[in-house]
Amino acid sequence: MADSHEDDVVDRLAGIAPDSPLAALRARRPEARQHTQASHRVLLDPSVPGGLTLGERAAVARRVAELNADPALTAHYAALLADSGEAPSPRLTALLRHVDRLTLEPRAATPADLDALRAAGLGEREIVTLSQLVAFANHQVRMLAGLRLLGAAA
Repeated sequence: MADSHEDDVVDRLAGIAPDSPLAALRARRPEARQHTQASHRVLLDPSVPGGLTLGERAAVARRVAELNADPALTAHYAALLADSGEAPSPRLTALLRHVDRLTLEPRAATPADLDALRAAGLGEREIVTLSQLVAFANHQVRMLAGLRLLGAAA
């Protein structure tokens, strides 16, 4: 199913109007738009969240956006987090510590960082999902920055 402009997170947060040159440019790569939106849906609003709650997922993505100083993306994920009702917990603290490591200094990550996640109750599947979320949210930050620059130049 193709995503419309109205439900495309990147278009909305980049401020891309449906009839703009930037929308036309994005329309030339419909697969990129569809896959990015599908990744957002699968990672942030899966039908079966599995070992990471929807709130934990939103908190992780919010932290990535916050660390990258993207106010619109931060607000988007803060709203998802608020809707989830997720409360602070030692587990969430461990997740966010890992987000900081992977986003700010990924080369410094060690097996001890994974051990800390395991000690917080995460299994291998949750650790992989966490890493995918961090990578995806960082990808969104960069995609939004590029699209905003293109939009400003148009």
